[in-house]
Amino acid sequence: MSAKPFLKWVGGKSQLLAQMDAHFPPPLKTGRIRRYVEPFVGGGAVFLHIVQQYAIAEIHLFDINPELILAWRTVQKDVEALIERLRALEADYHALAPDEQRSYYYGLRQQFNAARATIDFDRFQSAWIERTAQIIFLNRTGYNGLFRVNTRAQFNVPFGRYRNPTLCAADNLRALATLLQRAEIHCAPFTASLPLAAPDAFFYFDPPYRPLSATARFTSYSAHPFDDAAQLDLARTYRHLHQLGAHLMLSNSDPHNCDPDDDFFERAYAGFRIERVFATRMVNSDPTARGAIRELLILNY
Repeated sequence: MSAKPFLKWVGGKSQLLAQMDAHFPPPLKTGRIRRYVEPFVGGGAVFLHIVQQYAIAEIHLFDINPELILAWRTVQKDVEALIERLRALEADYHALAPDEQRSYYYGLRQQFNAARATIDFDRFQSAWIERTAQIIFLNRTGYNGLFRVNTRAQFNVPFGRYRNPTLCAADNLRALATLLQRAEIHCAPFTASLPLAAPDAFFYFDPPYRPLSATARFTSYSAHPFDDAAQLDLARTYRHLHQLGAHLMLSNSDPHNCDPDDDFFERAYAGFRIERVFATRMVNSDPTARGAIRELLILNY
């Protein structure tokens, strides 16, 4: 079977893959790209599409969120133990009445946050199995499938009221684990990917999106905010990688959805090609504000 993302992820690219594929670099489609690098892996939809559609010899996945990277590495290293724990968690949760499920969610969320100080995020250990099972549980049962933490790195998403969510998609997890045997997974900032630049490398960047308005701000996927200064740091890294000959694609929000005069990205990426694609985004407290919006693809080819 084809592997799909194992986590829901805000801004995930599953719905955009057909549009994005049309803009991938020609050398990818002719087999001349041997290295794929994703400095903000998130839910990994683009990674999974590329490695299952194209011949890639070398894969590098990065993210600065240690919880996310722990989960990716656990799937890679011991998927069967993870499946066993998820099956037990799923059976326990589905047996509860709705009010009991709510209490169960908040109890597990409290356990998850309390245990963080005891986790060694650098060395794989049995505690990672429980941690990853809890991450998947919270992701599948929390509001809108968000992964959001506060400045103390505590998960703070409220209960989502899903009656019988799937927690253990065993076949998908096994397919994903097989693909991940070919990948190196790094807990590091996007700048750590610079040494991987080469003419036969393709980098896809999917950073935290620049908010379209002051009220549209989604707090954070990690304890590290990604503000305009960080966006400009990324633009400088993008230019450096371009000078080193790598093929580059970057996604971000299109400010023109709300302000036709906001040329932040045109200025930050002056000289590069900018294409627009259409996405349906559902994370908004106002249902009338949900729907089709434009997003940017910034390309150096």
